[in-house]
Amino acid sequence: MLVSVIGCGHLGIPHAAAMAHLGHQVIGVDVDQAKVDRLNAGECPIFEDGLPELLARHTASGRLRFTTDIRDAAAVAELHFIGVGTPIDADGRSYDNGQVFGAIRQLAPHLHRPCTIVGKSTVTVGTTVQVTALAQRLAPVGSAVEVVWNPEFLREGHAVEDTLRPDRLIAGVTSAEGEKAIREVYAGILDAGVPIFITDPQTAELAKGAANSYLGLKISYINAVADMCEAAGGDISKIVEILGIDPRIGAGGMRPGIGYGGGCLPKDVRAFTASARQLGADRAAGLLLAAEQVNETRIDVAMGLITGALGDRPVEGARVTVWGAAFKPGTNDVRESPALALAHALQRAGGTVTVHDPQAVATAVIRNPELDYTEDLPASLDGADLVVLATEWPEYRQANPQALVDRPANPLLIDCRTTLDPEPWRATGWTVHQLGRPGK
Repeated sequence: MLVSVIGCGHLGIPHAAAMAHLGHQVIGVDVDQAKVDRLNAGECPIFEDGLPELLARHTASGRLRFTTDIRDAAAVAELHFIGVGTPIDADGRSYDNGQVFGAIRQLAPHLHRPCTIVGKSTVTVGTTVQVTALAQRLAPVGSAVEVVWNPEFLREGHAVEDTLRPDRLIAGVTSAEGEKAIREVYAGILDAGVPIFITDPQTAELAKGAANSYLGLKISYINAVADMCEAAGGDISKIVEILGIDPRIGAGGMRPGIGYGGGCLPKDVRAFTASARQLGADRAAGLLLAAEQVNETRIDVAMGLITGALGDRPVEGARVTVWGAAFKPGTNDVRESPALALAHALQRAGGTVTVHDPQAVATAVIRNPELDYTEDLPASLDGADLVVLATEWPEYRQANPQALVDRPANPLLIDCRTTLDPEPWRATGWTVHQLGRPGK
């Protein structure tokens, strides 16, 4: 098929490249000319494992190109993916769907033949009905425009894998024509045995919020149990093993730490809480709000661990190295990054903070220029009084503690992601503290 992908960010770029990889002719549309120029040159403005290679391959082949002219996409594409951003609204709770409706207002007046619009963005329940009415009112072909909601379930850092080999597809449709278009565009994926759920649009819209909110609940739950372990002297890593062996629960997503961040979970939990209230499901809203509150206190918990580890030494005046800027490993996304939130808390407490990250320094500098950064892991420790592991990159797990032990004067390491095996570090002279684990 000839398809367009409108909105070229963390969702749109991987999706466009993956659709080209599946054999489609793809036009990516974005308002940023500089970004479009970079993409057409095969340069990837975001970090995702495997994405730079996939982008370069398919821009070079001619199967994938980018433009700022939405009329170009409207004139030729049979199916239009909408992958624009839906940030949290000014109320701090709901999605701001302005970019979604803006994309429809720009696209629909140029639709002169039947086509399908496929929403990928995460939206408030009821949005598909509104988008359909707007698109069919503005399009010259009127009701010949089909609208399907097909929410993404991408894990940042795994966006290419999750697009090409998802664990499931969901399509909220209102007609046989819409279902047919979805089955055609994803034929390569469906032929590989990936299950597809054909639902009404409301179910598809709720499914994305429900999935991310459950992940948020799971993370907040294990963090709350980690606090209990900290108070009682228990070992959270053992509890995760004990819970994880239960097939009804599973260990995935149960790594205690400083909370979830990024462009999806925080806003999706907030917006799903707001949807629960709007629908009159007050008990559901209360449960979700509790997960939010646990997540919002994780920086305070980490600061308590740090000050306790320092003992009589204050944070004020200390030279602190923070390992991690991205909100999670595998991406350079720093939106709502707990690692940067912790770095700021340490700075506010009077620490001199240097941040290291293997991929996200460039994006972190743009959003948080007031912090100091380095991309050299050993050099990040020079003169440090304290090292705080805040993003669980494999580079930190695989680091040689013996090779690093001489860099700080008094090697004190606070593992806020409970990601390290502490014994090799302790054996080489490091003092290691971890959230919810004894044996400091």
